[in-house]
Amino acid sequence: MDQLALLFVLLLGALVSVPVGDRFGLPAPVLMTLLGGALAVADFVPNVDIPPELILPALLPPLLYAAVRRTSWRQFAANKRPIFLLAVALVFVTMLCVAAVAHTIVPGLPIAAALALGALIAPPDPVAATAVAGQLGLPRRLVSILEGEGLFNDVTAIVLYHVAIAAVVSGEFSAWRAGLDLVLSAVVAVAIGLVLGWGANRLMDLLGDPTLQIGMTLLVPYASYVLAEELHGSGVLAVLTTALFLAEYATDADDVMTRLAGHTFWDIIDTLVTGVAFGLIGLELHNAIRTASGRWGEMLGWAAATAGVVVLVRLLWLLPATWLTQRLHARRDYDEEIPVSWRETVVMWWSGMRGVASVALALAIPLETGGGKPFPDRDEMVFIAFGVIIVTLVLQGLTLPWLVKRLGVRADSEREKEFEKELARRAAKAAKSRLREIEQVEDLPEELSEQMLRRAFDIGIRISPDMGEEERREAHQQRARRLRRVRRIQGEMLSAARHEVLAARSEPGADPEIVDRVLRHLDVRSLR
Repeated sequence: MDQLALLFVLLLGALVSVPVGDRFGLPAPVLMTLLGGALAVADFVPNVDIPPELILPALLPPLLYAAVRRTSWRQFAANKRPIFLLAVALVFVTMLCVAAVAHTIVPGLPIAAALALGALIAPPDPVAATAVAGQLGLPRRLVSILEGEGLFNDVTAIVLYHVAIAAVVSGEFSAWRAGLDLVLSAVVAVAIGLVLGWGANRLMDLLGDPTLQIGMTLLVPYASYVLAEELHGSGVLAVLTTALFLAEYATDADDVMTRLAGHTFWDIIDTLVTGVAFGLIGLELHNAIRTASGRWGEMLGWAAATAGVVVLVRLLWLLPATWLTQRLHARRDYDEEIPVSWRETVVMWWSGMRGVASVALALAIPLETGGGKPFPDRDEMVFIAFGVIIVTLVLQGLTLPWLVKRLGVRADSEREKEFEKELARRAAKAAKSRLREIEQVEDLPEELSEQMLRRAFDIGIRISPDMGEEERREAHQQRARRLRRVRRIQGEMLSAARHEVLAARSEPGADPEIVDRVLRHLDVRSLR
């Protein structure tokens, strides 16, 4: 098997792992990690030969962009306090604790190298956390906090990692310089993200065509990441800023085709890239086995101790942090999404899985220092990092569904239904208001006006059938049955039309481009 065949296997596994995971109640990223580990120990599978410096730029931009599409800037702003406590403060605390333990148990490990190790394994993976949590029906407030933590903690961790690596390579370290680098990195990233977001928004207006606009959304995250890194900013924060800007300002309510096609496109990209990323994590078992050759007991002990520190620090931090957030929240008059019970706090604790960023940073550790000497204990650092990733990702990922079920943590379905009903009311009200405006300008026949008024009501009741009174719901159900029958017959008619047009594609003299254009028109008509 060569590298290309291995990539195909990972892509195929990314698709198959989704229904398999749904069938057995297991997270697809964890299944892909297990698949990668199984491939890693197979004799016919080659070692993965990807330059470490390309892993983050190749995988993180689309994964981050896909994750941001599911949230909004206002959601981040509303949860800034718990996100800060997790994404910034907890990363610092975890890095320091891991560094202290690693410096103590690994003979000869310099403190700067230990800090680099702590930085690279400090951030929970945003893709793993949201992919796993999103399948378990958790309360939206928990998913929002996990998304915010996962998206912003990489910013802090990667900057700290680069500062620590630079200290090892150069032999110099300055605390104020490190703080300045962190601030400048964030400022540069936000500026680049806003500029590229604004420019991409204007360019998409000029492109017009949905296919070109969706293609632009694929290029922009990469451009944002690469440009920020070139200018010594945070590539992760730049992508987040660009994605949030586009989600806020590049959405046209009437651009239905672009929205539907873009949603499908990014679902596909998210599934494939996530599968490949976690498959690569499992494939790194090759390097771990080679590194630990002859030293299994000692190195497994180091990895287990470090993993224990990572898991324990998260719990010891979350308990008082959640209590403090709840106390501060009680004094505020706005609705901040926070864990409301110890059960939810435990679920958040067990959701701190490491993943793609940690692997990429571990592999990107330089081979030599600035003086040409080997980087101190590089192999040991990579093995420990890989051990922590496997323990948190596989162990926690496989047991999180059981823990959620055991603790009975579930989404507040009543609250979600009420919000859905409120949106349905607003949608119907907006449609009725627009109808009244049209009636003031145009002379509509009474029959047509009544028909349009019923359709305005139907807009809301189709979204939330519970919003109408019982009699009106019954009338709607009768109309819905009639509409389903009409749509069924119309669907069969359109199907016959599509078959006839498609058959013409193979006829002599038929222009495939014209056939496809007519077929696309019928397909769009079928969506109405």
